[in-house]
Amino acid sequence: MKRGQFIRNALLATGAVVSGKTVSAFEREINVKENKPFNLNYGPHHGQFENHAGKNITDQIQFMFDQGFRSIEDNGFSRRTVEEQERIGNLLAKLGMTMGVFVLDKGGNGANTLAAGKQEHVDIFLKGCRQAVELAKRCGGKFTTVVPGDFVRNLPLDIQTANVIEALRRGAEILEPHGIVMVLEPLSDTPDLFLRTSTQTYLICRGVNSPSCKILYDAYHMQRNEGDLIANIDRCWDEIAYFQVGDNPGRHEPTTGEINYRNVFKHIYNKGYRGVVGMEHGKSTKGKEGEVKLIAAYREVDSFLA
Repeated sequence: MKRGQFIRNALLATGAVVSGKTVSAFEREINVKENKPFNLNYGPHHGQFENHAGKNITDQIQFMFDQGFRSIEDNGFSRRTVEEQERIGNLLAKLGMTMGVFVLDKGGNGANTLAAGKQEHVDIFLKGCRQAVELAKRCGGKFTTVVPGDFVRNLPLDIQTANVIEALRRGAEILEPHGIVMVLEPLSDTPDLFLRTSTQTYLICRGVNSPSCKILYDAYHMQRNEGDLIANIDRCWDEIAYFQVGDNPGRHEPTTGEINYRNVFKHIYNKGYRGVVGMEHGKSTKGKEGEVKLIAAYREVDSFLA
């Protein structure tokens, strides 16, 4: 059975209504756009299409490609076996797909905060940087996510910022010769986190002063922490190397919350961004129906050139 017919059958079986369209209308749309790449380079995550493609990561990658996606993200890539890492890298190369971010192993968390200025924490971080060089070789990726960890309540904020900058400079010395970029991600998960806003991250990147230290702008987290998305993207543009998305509230696919992703995507496209846009979010609907709805949502918000 052809994949296009497979998806149409899934739609008919679930009786889905996607993005306000009837099933028949979406059937016609998916038939026209089948296999057509998107305007922006969206990168799904492992597991987002497992109801259609199964649990095997390479089967999922093939399915993503067949639906028009040309990148993936795999936060847990460093925890896979070397054999599986190489298998993923080989398939991506064969399909002409890109590996987006993978998380730097122990790149900073509540138990290993770079803000504290402790040598043992820095050593763990630098070990992760050296590991990232090997991981990048296996998958062809060049971006690794770094979160500097939590605030340290007994140190002034400026001292913490200096500690983070110094640690990141040492990490950049490892990564820069290999063309690998650590992208710093400000998060909204807890107020204990040191890195919270795009402008704070911009300051740190300027302090590190390396092409291997840039901003990962996750619009979901930034909508929660600061809002004013397009204006802040413009303010920090020179240091932004990577985007991730998820709608708010709920952290599901675009069109399910308050963010006008069609306008955001049009804006970054017009500014010249052609890198990966990581789909770091859940699905608003379970099962195959939710996966079809996910594809439809990205087709809808990607129609900004129409």
